[in-house]
Order: sequence, then structure tokens, then C-alpha cells
Amino acid sequence: MSFEKTTVENEIENGTFVDRRAAKKQDSAGGFERRQFSDGHQGLSPEAAELGIAIDQYKLTNSRRYITHEEMIKIINSLGYAKS
Repeated sequence: MSFEKTTVENEIENGTFVDRRAAKKQDSAGGFERRQFSDGHQGLSPEAAELGIAIDQYKLTNSRRYITHEEMIKIINSLGYAKS
């Protein structure tokens, strides 16, 4: 019994296979980066804009698309806010 190679196996041998699951690397030319505040921080209060910028910076520094509640608290505390 003989089995033919699958399309994927043929594509790998021919060098045409593109693994779309692989993480895309951010290029140094400022490639597209999805962020939670994708429309910028216009129209926000100064405090909200500061928080948005801090969150965006945290995401870029830590290669995170979304953050957890714990990370949000860490960012807020790093800005100097504390529960009174």
C-alpha cells in the first residue's frame, strides 16, 4: 500500500510552506503593533492618558497583548497610586 505525500509535506519540500501560527516578529521600522488603546490617548483626562501610556509601555516591554488584573495593579502602583 503506498501513501501519497500530503499537500503540506509537498509544500515543505518545495520551500513554499508558510506556518501562519508562528509569531510575527516586530520589525525595527515600527511594524504594526496591536494595542488595547489603538486609537491613541486623545480625549482622555491626563491621568487616564498617563495610565494608557504606562499600560502600552508595559505591553511592549513584556511582549504582552493583554494584561491580567495583577499586572494592571502593578502598573497603577508603579505610577504612584495607592489605596487610601
